[in-house]
Amino acid sequence: MPIGILGALAICTVHYILVCLVVNSGTTIGLGSIILVPLYGQSRIFDSMARDGLLPPAFGSVDPKRRTPVTGTALTAIVGGLMARLFPIGLLGELVSVGTLLAFAMICAGMMYLRIRHPEIPRSFRTPVWWLIAPLGIASCIYLIASLPVATFRRPLVWMGFGLVIDVTYAYWHSLHNETAAATSRD
Repeated sequence: MPIGILGALAICTVHYILVCLVVNSGTTIGLGSIILVPLYGQSRIFDSMARDGLLPPAFGSVDPKRRTPVTGTALTAIVGGLMARLFPIGLLGELVSVGTLLAFAMICAGMMYLRIRHPEIPRSFRTPVWWLIAPLGIASCIYLIASLPVATFRRPLVWMGFGLVIDVTYAYWHSLHNETAAATSRD
């Protein structure tokens, strides 16, 4: 009887350890890919914003050999690493969720605005039944945001405030769109 109990306990322990290893490996690989996607995307956003004059030209510097944005990638990696070190993973998950959902809601709202106010703009991609999909997209994003903890709503305001400071102090005065509008109004 003791040999049977100890044998069963040993088998269960080995199975438990193997399951934990598989789950932890999957989590580690999954988190790695989740971390790389914002690094890739954000550095390209910085590059695009620099080309439009919304950020200093240094953010548009591209490695001549690899054609990848250098400054944006470095800054995103440093800030991401600092945030990972300073904040718990649950908080970071909430921030990423609310940020992504807000971005998707704004994309849907922007699409509606452009379809209604500027239908003449040529589009390389057309969303079918946009008048239904865009409002449903906004509503679903708001619903998911509402399911997050209340404290999560205050944090994006800090980021948006930071972005507003950059917009007022730099982007407004250096924007290529602003220069084009000013040149058009002078003509």
